[in-house]
Amino acid sequence: MFHSLVRSVAVPAVRLLCRPVVEGAVNVPRRGRVILAGNHLSFIDSVVINLVAPRPVAFLAKADYFRGRGVKGRAVRGFFGAFGAVPVERGGGRSALGSLEVARQVLDGEGVFGIYPEGTRSLDGRLYRGRTGVAWLALSSGAPVVPVALSGTERLQPVGRRVPRPHRVTVRFGKPLHFSERYDGVCTGAARRAVTDEIMRAIGELSGQERVASYNELPSGAAAGAGRG
Repeated sequence: MFHSLVRSVAVPAVRLLCRPVVEGAVNVPRRGRVILAGNHLSFIDSVVINLVAPRPVAFLAKADYFRGRGVKGRAVRGFFGAFGAVPVERGGGRSALGSLEVARQVLDGEGVFGIYPEGTRSLDGRLYRGRTGVAWLALSSGAPVVPVALSGTERLQPVGRRVPRPHRVTVRFGKPLHFSERYDGVCTGAARRAVTDEIMRAIGELSGQERVASYNELPSGAAAGAGRG
């Protein structure tokens, strides 16, 4: 009830701020498990995707966002919950595996899960090498992957800015990529790398971004201020 109330207020406000242009929404299957794999330019990317996607999309969010107390804490929890955020503990090793398991639960429930294969926001606007968690999800669940390209969100809410400012954004949904038949349950390291690279090529074709062969790693001094989205 509270999430619905927050969404009823937040959706018109965000839509007014970003005046979204949406292309290819018909490419998102209306039923069954689906992975939306997008480029990542801003903290607000997940909110924008959920705003324009034809189905609710679940994204992972730091558990810290759900631990606040008082009116502010409740408002933050309500905002993230209203836009499909699922709380997870962040970190390496077991935390990363736990995040993938949470994603699998969404897909096993025939839902839509959103992921950013780059792992963190691009600070220079380029598209970095994808990490293979997205391929593990696709191959282990059999879900099709819809590539998503966002543009303008880096100006709607630049890195380090807490409050968004008005700026038009564009969201492009590409045609679904199907891997289950081609790989038939094979989930080796080589298969995950090949699938991830194909997904990143599709995102790059939609976004027009310059491709980078290396992984995106935040500068040590920027980690605290920019965070991972």
